[in-house]
Amino acid sequence: MSFTKTTEQSSKYESLEKMPLTDLLANINREDQTVPLAVEKALPQIEKLVEAVVVKMKLGGRLFYIGAGTSGRLGIVDASECPPTFGVPFDLVNGIIAGGDQAIRRAVENAEDNTTQAWLDLQEHQITSKDVVIGIAASGTTPYVIGGLEKCNKNGIITGGITCNAGSPLALTAKFPIEVVVGPEFVTGSSRMKAGTAQKLVLNMISTATMIQLGRVKGNKMVDMQLSNNKLVDRGVKMIMGEIAISYEEASSLLQQHGSVRKAVDAYLKNS
Repeated sequence: MSFTKTTEQSSKYESLEKMPLTDLLANINREDQTVPLAVEKALPQIEKLVEAVVVKMKLGGRLFYIGAGTSGRLGIVDASECPPTFGVPFDLVNGIIAGGDQAIRRAVENAEDNTTQAWLDLQEHQITSKDVVIGIAASGTTPYVIGGLEKCNKNGIITGGITCNAGSPLALTAKFPIEVVVGPEFVTGSSRMKAGTAQKLVLNMISTATMIQLGRVKGNKMVDMQLSNNKLVDRGVKMIMGEIAISYEEASSLLQQHGSVRKAVDAYLKNS
């Protein structure tokens, strides 16, 4: 199949090494400003995928991200933030990177070219048709990702895809493709830049909208967040004070006793 990889097209900026620093930063920023507009065009695709994820999660399913390089790392970041932010089990949203955990910090040679490894990696998590797998690949051609989605399709597992090229093999493989076409990068082919930003924005949308749909946010507050440091404890206390008219000390005591903002407020209201 032939298609145009806009992520690999030459930058519209020349002689970057001769460009004054002020211009370098201004031009990178100018390119970055185009990314949210590209994401906006993909909102209908994002909505369809989130709807599918929510349905499966309500039935006890999980969400998996698979990717290589920058794409894999972004999936891991999004997955790892869900438990502390929304108080969900650590294995509800999972990030898997080609080459394993060592690839988070250092590139693993040829890991992304293995067409069968993603399915093996998913099987380690006892993946079932209750789950959803989202492949992330800026190019839309990563063999690790496409191979994984193909096996999921064959096994009745819902698949999504996030790519920055239109009409890519990834988009044609995923049941719910998301195509955010950001165009050539400032540094030719450096898809960690605009493409990476686009993927991060989409992942934020998927996980946040899903958790809100699952009732993990009340009003606009992270009422189920993990109280893992003093800043978050203080935030939790102030959230409680915003819900019920009590002092900081009383709110702090309630939070310490019940372990979460939601449980603290519910217990107070039940007993008052």
